[in-house]
Amino acid sequence: MKFTTITSTLALAAAGLVLAGQADARDQIKIVGSSTVFPYTQAVAEEFAKKTGKKSPVVESTGTGGGMKIFCQGIGEQHPDITGASRAMKKSEYELCKKNGVTNVTEIQVGFDGLSIANSKKGKAMNLTPSQIFLALAAEVPVGDKLVKNPNKKWSDIDKSLPSIAIVAYGPPPTSGTRDAFVELAMHVGCVAQPAIAAQKKALDKAAFKNVVKTTCTRMRQDGPFIEAGENDNLIVQRLAADPNAVGIFGYSFLYENLDKLQAVKINGVAPSFDTIGDKSYPISRPLFFYVKNDHRKVIGGMNDFVSEYTSSNAMGKGGYLTERGLVVLSDKTLKEMQDRAKNSKKMDVPSS
Repeated sequence: MKFTTITSTLALAAAGLVLAGQADARDQIKIVGSSTVFPYTQAVAEEFAKKTGKKSPVVESTGTGGGMKIFCQGIGEQHPDITGASRAMKKSEYELCKKNGVTNVTEIQVGFDGLSIANSKKGKAMNLTPSQIFLALAAEVPVGDKLVKNPNKKWSDIDKSLPSIAIVAYGPPPTSGTRDAFVELAMHVGCVAQPAIAAQKKALDKAAFKNVVKTTCTRMRQDGPFIEAGENDNLIVQRLAADPNAVGIFGYSFLYENLDKLQAVKINGVAPSFDTIGDKSYPISRPLFFYVKNDHRKVIGGMNDFVSEYTSSNAMGKGGYLTERGLVVLSDKTLKEMQDRAKNSKKMDVPSS
């Protein structure tokens, strides 16, 4: 028994030396993750390089889900140090990290983002409800007491007050946290607003109804009106400029940076803005995060300085430079909590779902 314990200890020590040797060989921080968080991380990377004289971190836009898979593959020079996320880490992702030895991770909330639906300023101004969004973009919709393939081709098919133009929506792929958040905050809400689904909510227990929502309200249509546009939200902006009748789905920062070309589609009469996202009057808003691999902080040069810069009041605080990119900032109390987490490398709790 003692021999086994000694052998295990030596193996762990050797693994630590390998990590240190590999990490010392890399002189740039590696970051993956959300396309929504990408512009904020990129801005911090530029500021970090300017202030420290060190190489700017390599930042890749892989999508939230893709970033989590890469981040959770293991510890060592070949694996990224940080991942951005436009939703919280899932329990399944946490378990993948744990399986691969990534057991000491700090979760930092960056701020808030409004999931924006927008179109070209040359197009018609629109005001949609979650119910109308669901009826436009769901793979199947209820007609009477049955689910049928979505028959709606034009916005006016849903409501005569909406434009008589074809439904064309460019949106994120399934690997994107923006897609996850859009499904939860817009599609599910709009689905439950349908009388046939609402009736099931009354008839079923909570667990059974949750399963109904998951199976009925989640799938986006694949017959043309909804087009997966990849993880590069700038491409969606370009497509909207080329097609005034199309709408796009992306984070508020991309709308904010293109207000000369684009206009927001109002949701329940409310347009996304710093104020409406911050006070939650805009109905489809969400928190943004980044996750730090603490085992890398001791051996990857500059990581502590980078995390400190990211969580600084100069970056994430009111009037900080990330607000210039469209970030809706945290309260002073929550910002202080995030700064303490970052400074103390606080290990995150196990996600509930």
